[in-house]
Amino acid sequence: MPNYDYKCEKCDHVFEVFQSMNDPKLTDCPQEGCDGQVKRLLGTGSGIIFKGSGFYETDYRSDSYKAGEKKASESSSPKPEKKESKPAKSSD
Repeated sequence: MPNYDYKCEKCDHVFEVFQSMNDPKLTDCPQEGCDGQVKRLLGTGSGIIFKGSGFYETDYRSDSYKAGEKKASESSSPKPEKKESKPAKSSD
């Protein structure tokens, strides 16, 4: 549930209310002795908080993507030449 900022149009009192998005907007100022109308202010909202060991774009790749990347890296990397070892000829 988000926090909403309100401002009284009569006494300029600014306050914050924690309410559901489905709740109706407030209309009356909560200050004692003030019967002014309040207006909901536009806020920037809160930032996203990531918790955990790390978030990388490659963490949740599909198995098919991983298999394709593995094939691509194997075909693009140069393979070492195979040398055939022949026994040395002995001169009798």
